[in-house]
Amino acid sequence: MSPHPKLATKPSAKKRRQDTFAQDNLPPRDQWPELIFDLPDLQYPERLNCAAELLDNMVASGHGERIALRTLDGACTYAQLLVRANQIAHVLRDNLQLIPGNRVLLRSPNNPMMAACWLAVIKAGCIAVATMPLLRAKELKQIIDKAQVSVALCDANLMDEMRLAQAACPIIKQVISFNGHSDTNSLEQMLASKPTTFQNADTAAEDVALIAFTSGTTGQPKGTMHFHRDVLAMCDCFPRSILKPNPDDIFCGTPPLAFTFGLGGMLCFPLRFGASTLLIEKLTPETLLQTIQDCKATICFTAPTFWRQMAPLAQRYDLSSLKNCVSAGEALPDNTRQIWKAASGIEIIDGIGATEMAHIFISHTPEKTRRGATGYAIPGYQACILDDDGNPLPAGQVGRLAVKGPTGCRYLADERQKNYVQNGWNLTGDAYLMDKDGYFFYQARTDDMIVSAGYNIAGPEVEECLLQHPAVAECGVVGLPDEERGQIVKAFVVVHNETKPTPALAKELQIFVKNNIAPYKYPRSIEFVEQLPRTETGKLQRFKLRQVV
Repeated sequence: MSPHPKLATKPSAKKRRQDTFAQDNLPPRDQWPELIFDLPDLQYPERLNCAAELLDNMVASGHGERIALRTLDGACTYAQLLVRANQIAHVLRDNLQLIPGNRVLLRSPNNPMMAACWLAVIKAGCIAVATMPLLRAKELKQIIDKAQVSVALCDANLMDEMRLAQAACPIIKQVISFNGHSDTNSLEQMLASKPTTFQNADTAAEDVALIAFTSGTTGQPKGTMHFHRDVLAMCDCFPRSILKPNPDDIFCGTPPLAFTFGLGGMLCFPLRFGASTLLIEKLTPETLLQTIQDCKATICFTAPTFWRQMAPLAQRYDLSSLKNCVSAGEALPDNTRQIWKAASGIEIIDGIGATEMAHIFISHTPEKTRRGATGYAIPGYQACILDDDGNPLPAGQVGRLAVKGPTGCRYLADERQKNYVQNGWNLTGDAYLMDKDGYFFYQARTDDMIVSAGYNIAGPEVEECLLQHPAVAECGVVGLPDEERGQIVKAFVVVHNETKPTPALAKELQIFVKNNIAPYKYPRSIEFVEQLPRTETGKLQRFKLRQVV
């Protein structure tokens, strides 16, 4: 399989019906994981559009006047959201001349227009490529090139980096802004005269609905392709069996919609169950607690860092409405679980998921918590521990976590598919042990990924950025254990002979990284060293750097 995407040829206008780029760049079927659909809720028809299932069908079933999206300034009903998504879908099809299978980049914080745009892209049969708000132009370019994106819908407040990316990517033909001034080029102006109904694209359950990007250990983005069926499956497993939501629930939290963690918890899960979601662009521990109190939120999604930071503040707020607290994105320290429970009286629901798997596959209900454990394989999924040769290990032994279920890894034209999927299992890159009762206990990452405050950060990518600074001769980046964030990025730096290593230089390097790649990737700790540990062939020995810290 070629590591470079195969460019879809343009058919004649008469036959121009479907862009087959995504289907053409799926891995061969023999490299797919084994898929399991052994629950009644996972039986889907061959033709379905997941946005229609999440929105149109909910309105048709009587939820039209219920609130779907909430902000601190107002609310939007299911019927109103459907009208807005339909109008945006018309813009995509009529104004932008997009056809099913075209990729549309979405760039925005969590807000109602971002949610409506995502649904509209899917309704039109296009493929949503949502991106993190903090990404810089260089990182956007990688995604645009990999997914062969021609159109972007971007929040007006994030247009600066988007314009820089567009200038570097000739393939991007149009960038449409929203949430800004309603000029003639804004999405709001374009949709104003559009019909309020829309004929949804007739998509198959195995048509690609979204390409979610995740960084690998080399920092080269991997596009994970998920079908319409996968979007529904992630809604019909974790929330259905663990959260058990109802239409009166109000979801809230911090994960961006560009993360599949956020896409599920902050949009798809509440829509699937007729509930509502609070979409707030920027949250601190204090404002999240205030939001829960003021809006009577019942289900909250965030990373362990936030739970730990909110614990000492919890008694200042009325959290009586809150019934489910979900933690994912990184391993949940038991101490964090205990201090939050002591402060709030609520047991955190831990979970591990992966962009490759769409969402959480190991978790637990509040009453089935086990100290130190992430949980057990939730209904719909199977999990085990494998040794380096792919053989199952007995209880109590540490090995590679392997998972299979109704979702699984399908990388976009990437040789790393063979590493992630082996013998039908998805290998997540995590080292775990399983006890005799089927509970899984996290040990460490099996690769060089640094997980800090819920963000995945590839050490080699930070190294590449640092090496662009004129003072840096060599560098090595690893994760340093941190009680608050799980891990922080630490850089070991060798400077050029003429450069003096000083605290001022360390600060300069941190700012340099922030200005060139996403700010959350910057090294919070920098140590200047005379040389780095390397093999005889010159390969950096990161495990020795970890021993230093």
